[in-house]
Amino acid sequence: MIVRIMGEGQRTLADSHVVELNRLDDELLAEMESGDEDGFRRTLGDLLDAVRRLGEPLPDDALEPSELILPAPDASLDEVRAMLSGDGLIPG
Repeated sequence: MIVRIMGEGQRTLADSHVVELNRLDDELLAEMESGDEDGFRRTLGDLLDAVRRLGEPLPDDALEPSELILPAPDASLDEVRAMLSGDGLIPG
């Protein structure tokens, strides 16, 4: 799967990592719903760090379609809320 972090580029991740990403996505969604800004900030950082750690960067000149698009690290709670689907940032 190809994941884009806005402002950072794309990474390719094995589908086996979706479980870990979904766990973090569920935490992020709960923090957003409760208005926990500190928890939201921490978990967004953890989610993006997991993508960076588990994924392999694609070359800057690669133009592959992204299956997931994640917000930039400095995105606001409202900006991330606008990106959400019913399942959070990561479907499934």
